[in-house]
Amino acid sequence: MRGLDARNQRTTVTLVVREQVDLRPYNSFALAVRARWFAELTTDEQAIEALNISQTLDRPIRVLGGGSNVLLTSDLEALVLHVRTQGIRILSDDGAQVILEAEAGELWQDVVQYSLQQGLSGLENLSLIPGTAGAAPVQNIGAYGVELRDVCAGLTALDCYSGQLKDFTPEDCAFAYRDSRFKREAGRWLVLRVRFCLSRYAPLHLEYGLIRQRLHEQGCTEPTAAAVSAVVCAIRQEKLPDPKILGNAGSFFKNPVISEQQAQSLRAAYPNLVAYPQAHGQVKLAAAWLIDQAGWKGFREGDAGVHRLQALVLVNYGQATGAQILDLARRIQEDVVERFGVLLEMEPVLF
Repeated sequence: MRGLDARNQRTTVTLVVREQVDLRPYNSFALAVRARWFAELTTDEQAIEALNISQTLDRPIRVLGGGSNVLLTSDLEALVLHVRTQGIRILSDDGAQVILEAEAGELWQDVVQYSLQQGLSGLENLSLIPGTAGAAPVQNIGAYGVELRDVCAGLTALDCYSGQLKDFTPEDCAFAYRDSRFKREAGRWLVLRVRFCLSRYAPLHLEYGLIRQRLHEQGCTEPTAAAVSAVVCAIRQEKLPDPKILGNAGSFFKNPVISEQQAQSLRAAYPNLVAYPQAHGQVKLAAAWLIDQAGWKGFREGDAGVHRLQALVLVNYGQATGAQILDLARRIQEDVVERFGVLLEMEPVLF
């Protein structure tokens, strides 16, 4: 199957499929895992053709965008698709509200920068999140008081079961905290392009205290979206390790949401509990605080470890395997449950 050429009936598009491809360059943990078959997508037609090839091979499709939210635990007996489609465009502009569309293979930070260059707000709090535009709605990425669902205007995806293209409204996406329909129906949908509803005049989201503090320190009394983005980038660079230097997938665990009653019990035992009130009588806990209090921050066993400055980040110091990182994650989960009665849910998708 090496160098396989496939041509769609409607238009001539060549999809090159390679065998036994090392996926270290394609996942931010830099894990030494191999794909039995591998292809890079640059068009919708190639995506449709990939479905035909996967059926011929009788193997599933696995999709990698930026590889920044996956944990590869073993070699993949699948057709791995690396999405590299490119293009960012304005679909509509009424002078105040703008609908922006990005192809799935665009780097997320490039989409953010493009929006800022157009004088638009909405994505600035999501600056410097690793990954691609196509992965953003799957994870419903979020940071500093903003989630993808707050700005999503819909998307187009390929149904890997039927081979049909489908347009999704934001409601169709069924977004939840670090979750979506596409994550829950893993393996069915291949996101092709995403649309965002952005603004020229909407108020900025400055609720996150550190953002306000940094802007105040800079003497910025009337911040712009670009100024907020710059502050967010600086904060992220201080708090999170660069995956190009130290393999990681960013925050590995979600912040757990519990009942107010359970939170009160925890506060009685741990007066310094870091918790944030939520709707419907719920409370969101800081997963990093729980992990730190349990003594895991800075822990290392072989080349799998927990970052010394950010307890939410699991890292590969060089030669760790995905199985070793997963084992560490599960041990942390078990310890936190035993100490606090709270289950931490993993953010990355397991392959």
